[in-house]
Amino acid sequence: MVTLRGVGQVMFQNNALSGFLLLAGIFYNSWLLSLAVILGTVISSATAQVLKYPKSDIENGIYGFNGALVGVVIGFFFGFSVVTTAVMLVGAALSTILMYEMKKLVPPFTAPFVLITWLLILVLLFVLQVPIVAPPILESNSLDLFFVLSKGFSQVWFQDNAITGIFFLIALAVNSPASAFYALYGSALGALIAILLSQPSSMINAGLFGYNAVLCGIALGNWKLQSFLWATLAISLSVVLNMAIGSLGLITLTSAFVLATWIVLYMQRLILKA
Repeated sequence: MVTLRGVGQVMFQNNALSGFLLLAGIFYNSWLLSLAVILGTVISSATAQVLKYPKSDIENGIYGFNGALVGVVIGFFFGFSVVTTAVMLVGAALSTILMYEMKKLVPPFTAPFVLITWLLILVLLFVLQVPIVAPPILESNSLDLFFVLSKGFSQVWFQDNAITGIFFLIALAVNSPASAFYALYGSALGALIAILLSQPSSMINAGLFGYNAVLCGIALGNWKLQSFLWATLAISLSVVLNMAIGSLGLITLTSAFVLATWIVLYMQRLILKA
């Protein structure tokens, strides 16, 4: 149950059934990547237990989801070998330690995953000389609405599969209709803004401007109008940040979501103090 909750927490769902459906969606696309998710979650949760971090946080999957993302991203970009698996295990453990320390300062979200994975990518590419094996984005000159919306979901887990995205939508809906609504809204609005900013159709179809927006929507949205407006701002910021970070030559991962959400939370704090 701890592992499934850890998987669910990637999309803010403290629900084992949601975690199972997310894992099933990944398995549908790649059974190897689903194993990487399980391995990353187990290692990061076990690290928290060994270091005697708060039991309630461990049981609720708080120390599992960053490790889950480390696992799936290393597997996706670099494939599976003794070297990449060892790096994956170390990264999952380090993400737990960084999560614990960051929690003292800010809401970490997936920042530990982002920072650790950027470091691991540098090590794999330039120290261990492991090449990237991830397939290229399929070229497209026209937009496919189903792909645009669904892959905005699936790319949260770096899965370029529209059916996987449907699994993820169901995983949200069974636990939180509000999360499902805001995820759909985030995927749609993120794509629309990317279109207005003249981004490539192939990237929009692949959901690459949707997944950070999806996470922003889930993180900030509820049924109140004020939350809708804040979520809309964060979603919009995530697209601009996604473009800016990508222009630096970095793999964006979920950094645009983290930064956009931090900015909005800071703005909310300033308004409350005023």
